[in-house]
Amino acid sequence: MASFSIPLTGLEADSTALNTIANDLSNMNTTGFKAASTNFADLFYQQIGTTGSGDPIQVGAGVQVATNEIDFTQGSINSTGNDTDVALNGSGFFVASNGSGGYEYTRAGDFTMNSDGALVTSNGLSVMGYPAVDGVVNTNAPLTAISIPVGAVQEPQATTALSMTANLDAASTTGTQFPAQVTVYDSLGEPHVVTVTYEQTAANTWSYSVALPAADYSTAGTNLVPAAITGTMTFDANGNLTTVSQGTGAAETVGTAKGDVSSLTLNFDPTTNNVLADGANGLTIQWNLLGSSGTPTISQVDTASAVAATSQNGYASGQYQSFTIGSDGAVTVTYSNGQQQNVGQLALASVANLQGLSLLGDGDYATTLASGGAVTGTSGTAGLGTMQDSALEASNVNISAEFSDLIVAQRAFEANAKSVTTFDQVEQDTINMVH
Repeated sequence: MASFSIPLTGLEADSTALNTIANDLSNMNTTGFKAASTNFADLFYQQIGTTGSGDPIQVGAGVQVATNEIDFTQGSINSTGNDTDVALNGSGFFVASNGSGGYEYTRAGDFTMNSDGALVTSNGLSVMGYPAVDGVVNTNAPLTAISIPVGAVQEPQATTALSMTANLDAASTTGTQFPAQVTVYDSLGEPHVVTVTYEQTAANTWSYSVALPAADYSTAGTNLVPAAITGTMTFDANGNLTTVSQGTGAAETVGTAKGDVSSLTLNFDPTTNNVLADGANGLTIQWNLLGSSGTPTISQVDTASAVAATSQNGYASGQYQSFTIGSDGAVTVTYSNGQQQNVGQLALASVANLQGLSLLGDGDYATTLASGGAVTGTSGTAGLGTMQDSALEASNVNISAEFSDLIVAQRAFEANAKSVTTFDQVEQDTINMVH
């Protein structure tokens, strides 16, 4: 009897809606969970006749579930203080390897580290990203599992460049000396103090002498101290460094034009037998005379001689301490020597049709023919969202809306159930009429 099948389709559809609402409410505290809503559509119609004007008289066959749409709007972001937690603010998904050569996608950034230091999702999938070599991320390389070098030691780096921002007192008299020091590092990571001694030799003219302590050198157990590296600097009437010379060489113009010089070579290893006392290679350092703007970093004005800042690119070895994830997804490790180095960058993915994704549980999604293939990229590019370290995206379930939908679904279920009991009574009355 059609009267029974019609409300049964309603009961089935309403059951789906109730299940969807129950699932939303049960996951209201699930990290990165996206709520769903059930939408209905009427079934086919049977034509049972026509009106006098020829209009069809049709009777419907019930209802069906048309869609179960996922709401991909942003959930609130809550700080957790956990270094391995990452919240995604905006579009996109984190990429995880399923271990079978394929990828799954998730909004849940509650990552942890396994025993190998690999960053994994809550269900153990490897978090994927772009690799880094010597701190430089290659976003054109294939995706790889992000690994944190816990317990690793960063190799030392010998100083190859230094700079000094200083002023030499224009009011000084001939013979006035001003020493300045910069700490540099050799190939074994040992520090050495380079002393630059400036001495005024004439108006607007200063000599310089650069040397390491005598105790820093050794050859077969006997100290061998090379001569200090010397030269001359001249300044114009405005106190700007104009020329430099090294040793007995000719003065050269300081600047960025063709033929100008922008640095001096400080070679602390002048002979093949000359090594540092700790057994490290000798040092060859470029002394940069120009700042980032292309102007000299050493000036001469009428104020006390002083060094405002020094910098150099060497460092000692360092032990792994911690890591952070930037808003661009870059995973940056900090070592005990104060150095920071990128070890990778989290990848994000997007699809053309979000509703076409297949839900796998554990907060994971898989692409389908309906969703289209995933396109990977980096945070903040191609419409992808940005990341927030030590935070998580909460569920976007709206309790008030869910309770309202629950009442509507309940009433609809009750109405369809009432239809079944009513049709049952009608059928019983019909049978009684026959008897």
